[in-house]
Amino acid sequence: PMWPPSLACSLILLWLCQAPLSSQQSLGSLKLRLVGAGSQSEEGRLEVLHQGQWGTVCDDDFSLQEAHVACRQLGFEAAVTWAHSAKYGQGEGHIWMDNVRCVGTESSLAGCRFNGWGVSDCSHSEDVGVVCSPRRLPGHHAERLSQTLGPQGHRLEEVRIKPVLASAKRRNPTLEGAVEVRLDGHWRQVCDQGWTMNNSRVVCGMLGFPSEVPVNTHFYRKLWNMKMKDPKSRLRSLTKKNSFWIHRVSCLGTEAHLAQCQLQVSPAKGKLRPACPTGIHAVVSCVAGPRFRHPKGKPRRKEEPPVRLRAGAQVGEGRVEVLMHGQWGTVCDHGWNLISASVLCRQLGYGSAREALFGAQLGQGLGLIHLSQVRCSGYERALGDCPAHEGAQSGCQHNNDAAVRCHVPNMDLQKQIRLAGGRSPEEGVVEVLVEVNGAPRWGAVCSDLWGLNEAMVACRQLGMGFASHAIQDTWYWQGTPGAGKVVMSGVRCLGTELALQQCQRHGPVHCSHGVGHFSAGVTCTDSAPDLVMNAQLVQETAYLEDRPLSLLYCAHEESCLSQSADHMNWPYGHRRLLRFSSQIHNLGRADFRPKTGRHSWTWHQCHRHYHSIEVFTHYDLLTVNGSKVAEGHKASFCLEDTNCPAGLQRRYACANFGEQGVTVGCWDTYRHDIDCQWVDITDVPPGDYIFQVVVNPKFEVAESDFSNNMMRCRCKYDGHRVWLHGCHTGDAYGAHTELSWEQQQRLMNNLI
Repeated sequence: PMWPPSLACSLILLWLCQAPLSSQQSLGSLKLRLVGAGSQSEEGRLEVLHQGQWGTVCDDDFSLQEAHVACRQLGFEAAVTWAHSAKYGQGEGHIWMDNVRCVGTESSLAGCRFNGWGVSDCSHSEDVGVVCSPRRLPGHHAERLSQTLGPQGHRLEEVRIKPVLASAKRRNPTLEGAVEVRLDGHWRQVCDQGWTMNNSRVVCGMLGFPSEVPVNTHFYRKLWNMKMKDPKSRLRSLTKKNSFWIHRVSCLGTEAHLAQCQLQVSPAKGKLRPACPTGIHAVVSCVAGPRFRHPKGKPRRKEEPPVRLRAGAQVGEGRVEVLMHGQWGTVCDHGWNLISASVLCRQLGYGSAREALFGAQLGQGLGLIHLSQVRCSGYERALGDCPAHEGAQSGCQHNNDAAVRCHVPNMDLQKQIRLAGGRSPEEGVVEVLVEVNGAPRWGAVCSDLWGLNEAMVACRQLGMGFASHAIQDTWYWQGTPGAGKVVMSGVRCLGTELALQQCQRHGPVHCSHGVGHFSAGVTCTDSAPDLVMNAQLVQETAYLEDRPLSLLYCAHEESCLSQSADHMNWPYGHRRLLRFSSQIHNLGRADFRPKTGRHSWTWHQCHRHYHSIEVFTHYDLLTVNGSKVAEGHKASFCLEDTNCPAGLQRRYACANFGEQGVTVGCWDTYRHDIDCQWVDITDVPPGDYIFQVVVNPKFEVAESDFSNNMMRCRCKYDGHRVWLHGCHTGDAYGAHTELSWEQQQRLMNNLI
């Protein structure tokens, strides 16, 4: 439309007034970071990345409004305060932004008004700092290496060790050799002038190794000199090129990646001298963690480390849990960062941390939250040596559970397995590379004994996470031509192995159904459910009921009573029932769905609904030394979301032939007063027992963690009343605590 001249002038003036003082970057493309002497990851000097260089922000006109915008852009919910006059130390280089003025609703500092890039009348004594709230915004779930790398004008991409000695070349993984760095797409060697053990520590950490040892530099110098005397040596011609070398690297030793260290690619400008005056490459020697070492002699019983990772799809990742006062608990993500995560990774025998994850991104724990505000300096031997607050007093919930992804050694195990014939890359017949008569050969795996444990190892070796199905008949999937012969049989895995080749298996191959379309197959997935029983609720709700037989016809029909009920004079008499409520939480990262489709669900006329899983839980009463004296119902269940936390919608309901399952974060509750929610103890004499509940006992449905599927309580029955105490999931206590409990029970029962 044509505007009247006066209105057009007004609009132009208005637009000029509204226009920001700087040329705007596209929203969200501006990168920020917090650095300096802050004790926590959510505070520090505010720095911005412009034209490939980090610079500071001046405190002129800066207020809480601007701090809110910066904190939100960094992934925090809000700002707590801001700091003027270089409270977090003076920065270096450019002061990129001055007189920053935000409305407060911007999603990036780039959307605020300021003087223009580098236009400033400030000095570094006026560098602004911010303190953000530790709570993260949804979607900001990790501190990754890519967010922390300083470009320094170059892009340092990867690091590798090039083995020099024959013994080092034979080892898998490679532990010793010359350091090579991939910079701007080209591999270069690093000059050993000024090379320190701190540098070696960072390189080893990046390659998945927890520690480093000194090398015999005199030996490597002699070897180098011999190569330099050879006129045909490629090394000799390469060393003459200044572009072959990285001049100098200087690390503190706490960095998670070499790119965070100071890096000098060539000598200082104006100095015409060689990039490597010493003329020899830096050599490192790393120490592999216990899982990646070749066992020598008899395996010794290892001490249980007081830290562990749970529910991770890959080796070296998972929710962080620590053992304190004999009980396992989680770590709150307030203050969690790459430095603390790296201490934990090294303690577990991995390298430095690749990612520090927030917001229960690898599933929630259930139970205690032990630590919050963990602040490691980077040199501690264990997470327990770092200053931290008590988790109970931090106001944290399990949706704040911290997790980690560690650097792990590359052992090329992925090259020894493949899938063939599936409809997608995540499924197919499992084919493995093994030695047959001294020669490497691809072939199939016999599906005898093939189950979820073995499938989990296969998917992890493939780098595809968890197994959702272990398939024993793959007649509809065509394998690779020439790889149809079975080369591995009798495979039994614990589930912790790094590769199928590490599992127990037959010596000579023996497969009951021979060659054909019954070789082992898998379907892999990157996320899985994780069912956990609420132990506390079981303990609080247990009681005895003497229930008349006249009210138990339906339960009897569904085999919820012990066998002696068959011989009673119905409807006269009663059964003694140990009743309790059970609440089964799905703490994983995928919905728990029945194994079979609704076409094969069973209608239960008595209770008027379909049951989708034939064996979903076992309820048992055991003697102290483990023999069963009574069992509850092992019948099928109807799965549904009884409740969900605030903000989550219920998705599964049994009524009206509805979909069945348990949504991530929700729980399925079976109240103490419903049929079959009991153990029939009519025939049990008074005494001390163990009450045990096992969820998903046949591993019918894949889960990210089976170690928490069993719940146990100590049970005392005096013939009139029952007491349950010490209820806990199978992985809640440390090994010593479990042991001492059993010893204590045996002493009480005079069994020793």
